[in-house]
Amino acid sequence: MDTPDGAVSLTTTERAIDARFRAVLARLPQRGPVGWLTEFLVFGLKQAWACVFGAAMLAVILAAHLWYPADAPLARNDFLTVAAIAIQIAMLLGRLESLRELRVVVLFHLVGTIMELFKTHIGSWTYEPDGVLRLGAVPLFSGFMYAAVGSYMVRVNRLFDLRFSRYPRRWLTAGVAAAIYLNFFTNHYVQDVRWLLIAIVALVFGRCVMRFRIFRLHWRMPLLLAFLLVAFFIWLAENIATWSNAWLYPSQVDGWHPVSLTKLASWFLLMIISVVLVTWIAPPQPPEPTQPPDDRQRLESAARTDAA
Repeated sequence: MDTPDGAVSLTTTERAIDARFRAVLARLPQRGPVGWLTEFLVFGLKQAWACVFGAAMLAVILAAHLWYPADAPLARNDFLTVAAIAIQIAMLLGRLESLRELRVVVLFHLVGTIMELFKTHIGSWTYEPDGVLRLGAVPLFSGFMYAAVGSYMVRVNRLFDLRFSRYPRRWLTAGVAAAIYLNFFTNHYVQDVRWLLIAIVALVFGRCVMRFRIFRLHWRMPLLLAFLLVAFFIWLAENIATWSNAWLYPSQVDGWHPVSLTKLASWFLLMIISVVLVTWIAPPQPPEPTQPPDDRQRLESAARTDAA
């Protein structure tokens, strides 16, 4: 799980964990089903590690919904805010996140809170009115949910040593991200152009291919597909959060039901804002010229040779 020169380096804690895992996994066969299984296992472990902030937040939200006492002196929303702050501090003290990356996480927090203030005012969703740690109708823990997305983005960038072929110019992506953010506000007053924005995103990022390393091998994926997959898992987390009554959409007030799949479009567009913010500390890196053309093809060839 180490990161080559030129990419965002692992934290001290991650380097120690990486060394231990490599010492164990290096003994496993490189070819055949075991090789594939090793890659799959490491992929899952890295994704779980990248999601640690969001997973901790979601676990606290779910636990508070199931077990938090109704007569507790501290309101549930305030408890969630205190827990979110504690998680963030633990991330820093445990060397799971660097101070440099914290800047992006804080920026996610601010961008998300501004949107929350507007959306709750306009009635797009609501929170329980309890607690004092809030801005207007928005409990402060809500900003940490956006920060969790930012944490995932900066962590997955270094854990998988993300490289990009034909990445669009950053000034262009910044312009698209600004238009997307603006539309989240203006769609309540003028025509919602999210589908036009999705088409623009497809045009701008359509040629970009993301290359990432799991353990021994490098893999490729269209960047648009990566956006969609992350948006889908955020949608799943949103269903858990709304079921836990962290917030509710108007249609869920009289009885919970799954969040509409149309919300995937919003989360897909949020990915663009997320990526642009992350490029502030980690500019997109091209594939290394010394990398083999395609390790996956080499493994497939070796597997066919073994089978023969």
